[in-house]
Amino acid sequence: MTINTHLTELAGLPVVTFDPQEWVPEEATGTVAWRLDLQGPGLAEDRFVALTEAFLDTVTPVQVRVLLIGDWGDSAVRPAPVDLLVGLAPRLRGLRALFVGEMTYEQCEISWIVQADPAPLLTAYPDLEVLRIRGATERLTPVRHSALRELAIETGGLPGSVARAVAECDLPALTHLELWLGTDEYGGDTSVADLAPILSGDRLPALRHLGLRDAEHADQVAAAVAQAPLVGQLESLDLSLGTLSDAGADALLAGQPLTRLRRLDLHHHYLSPEARGRLTAALPDVEINLADRQRESRPGARYVAVSE
Repeated sequence: MTINTHLTELAGLPVVTFDPQEWVPEEATGTVAWRLDLQGPGLAEDRFVALTEAFLDTVTPVQVRVLLIGDWGDSAVRPAPVDLLVGLAPRLRGLRALFVGEMTYEQCEISWIVQADPAPLLTAYPDLEVLRIRGATERLTPVRHSALRELAIETGGLPGSVARAVAECDLPALTHLELWLGTDEYGGDTSVADLAPILSGDRLPALRHLGLRDAEHADQVAAAVAQAPLVGQLESLDLSLGTLSDAGADALLAGQPLTRLRRLDLHHHYLSPEARGRLTAALPDVEINLADRQRESRPGARYVAVSE
């Protein structure tokens, strides 16, 4: 699987790509999720700055609630424009949701997108409720943020240091946490031990959705999740896009009861029909996504959905 389509909605608002040539009625500013994208390779940094300024000159900045940052120009070489966004915080006081790196593979493969430490964004936008990051995220400075409800880091390989930093953050309002673990080929060395502080639930009192997606070691992750204290407070669990096999499914069923869940997402998996039957029989009231079954081309040859 590759990321080949753009989001059409974020934080409940339809996504509109900003076009400097189109007039924007003042009352429309806060009714859509705005996407800024240079839409072309090898473009200079000053062009993205110019696009951003044109956007702010066209809309009413304080009314912008949702913003998506697409290709900022040479996105495989130049880090995400975190400093630019931090500098705009006084003008974007109404911002509540931000997605940095919302690109398809045709623009830049996920593991080629050069991200920057996103922590300054959380410091600069104390009222931000949703932060999504896509790309090679190699560092995160632990931070406290009292308003953030949703944090997602989409990668083809998540470093263990970033997983540990997430666990060290103080996010008392966080209800949705989503980490794409990926493969070691693209820097994904997050271990079960790195995830243990998250799975303890000690610093995530409000968490109701946990996504540990795209994991090359999905069976080990599933086994750790099954024994985690955090499970008892979750309403939905997402272990999709990875290499989950019968061993992982059986570990889930042998651990803490999952009957409290409303949703269990396991799509893109390597489960046998028998294992799928055991899951559905044990969890009749849980909405389980078992779509996109994969088959090993040879014994032990399993692949995550998103890597490069």
